[in-house]
Amino acid sequence: MDLTIHSTFLPHFDPEASLAFYRDALDFDIRKDVAFGGHRWITVGPKGKPDTSIVLYPPNATPGVTDDEKRTIAEMMAKGTFAMLLLGAKDLDTVFRRLQDRDAEIVQEPTDQPYGVRDFAVRDPAGNMIRIQQLQ
Repeated sequence: MDLTIHSTFLPHFDPEASLAFYRDALDFDIRKDVAFGGHRWITVGPKGKPDTSIVLYPPNATPGVTDDEKRTIAEMMAKGTFAMLLLGAKDLDTVFRRLQDRDAEIVQEPTDQPYGVRDFAVRDPAGNMIRIQQLQ
């Protein structure tokens, strides 16, 4: 089988803050920005990698999610425990400095992990945890 990861979804509450983070801080391309029913779905992805995307979606617009579930999702997002993304970088320290210079919420500075990778952790404006690992 020849499978690839085409898209993944991360929730967001503030489209402008999400755009500033993914477009300006991470230097991702904006692929789509779709408004419907007072909400926005924004598709972003790394430059030069058109086959890999992240869809930033409004969790409050998800059909079938109850009000209690929406509150739980919002609470988990605020703690950084609802969604996570793992990215790779050829120059981890440069990416770290770029995010630090843009006042991103750094959770952990670059660290040599006991499981054999060097990485750092940052949260996007919605609270999603993003770990960025040094590519070998």
